[in-house]
Amino acid sequence: MASDVLPDASSSFGRRVRERVRDDLLVWFSTVGADGTPQPNPVWFIWVEPSTVLIYNMATAARLAHIARNPRVSLNFDGDGQGGDIVVLTGRAELAPQSPAPHENPDYLAKYGEPMAQVAGSPEAFSTAYPVAVTIALDRVRGH
Repeated sequence: MASDVLPDASSSFGRRVRERVRDDLLVWFSTVGADGTPQPNPVWFIWVEPSTVLIYNMATAARLAHIARNPRVSLNFDGDGQGGDIVVLTGRAELAPQSPAPHENPDYLAKYGEPMAQVAGSPEAFSTAYPVAVTIALDRVRGH
């Protein structure tokens, strides 16, 4: 398991980072496309302490091929619209077939149960549509 790479929770930045990885509903997940360009996509996610993020994907998502070619990825939270509250996380992504389906993951279901039903009709249907789990082992955090 990864060690905690988040900033010290006693600092203002560390508190904000921890709040955002716990509470934000959306993060921009960027992989590297075959042509070398960044490929950002908004995704739902959960934080798995101390330094892992879990997302679920459609089996046809291009980002899965990107990860197979180059597992280096970044996660970016939206700023405050004024150039502040910037949080960028980087790490290595890998398929996580041992992860439970989204509707069987208590933390994911608690965070996204209602939106899962809105998107797919039910949490179970969401799990059918987004069956591929990916974990990101974080190795760096930056921002202000």
